Amino acid sequence: MEMIQSFSVDHTRIVPGIFTSRVDRLGDYSVTTYDVRLKRPNREPVIDVAAMHSLEHIIATYLRNDPEWKDEVIYWGPMGCLTGFYLILKGSRAPREIYDLILKAFRSVDDAKDVPGAAPVNCGYYRMHNLEMAKWYAKEFAGYLEANVDNADIFEYPRADRLVTEGGQHFFDS
Repeated sequence: MEMIQSFSVDHTRIVPGIFTSRVDRLGDYSVTTYDVRLKRPNREPVIDVAAMHSLEHIIATYLRNDPEWKDEVIYWGPMGCLTGFYLILKGSRAPREIYDLILKAFRSVDDAKDVPGAAPVNCGYYRMHNLEMAKWYAKEFAGYLEANVDNADIFEYPRADRLVTEGGQHFFDS
């Protein structure tokens, strides 16, 4: 089997940031999956599950209500590894072009009085939310984005080069 694109990213060197994970062509238009990475994989603790769930609800609500972007948003959801989120948008933009959107979305968490959709009729596990921790993670990430806006590393994936032997074994050179 071919290795999927996200596994070719060198997770030992990735830093928090906003990255293009993939661009897919769907008929007459394209969609882009962005990796919005809050934590350094395998080097710092992952995001608390209840806080991650709350961030998912709050930011999804923000994105789908932003007057400029709401018609572009296809999906916002957590990564299985709990180090960040995936955002899927119509079109193809460089990560820097969505920087302001992501920053505003994370800044908006601080204004949340409650978690939208955190009721039994709206959510698969409505008891698993932590608004205060979500605010803490959002503030931490927004501060990081602001402090690193001129750092190209927060917009460009570190890639792992795949070395393949004559026998077909795959090695990574990081």
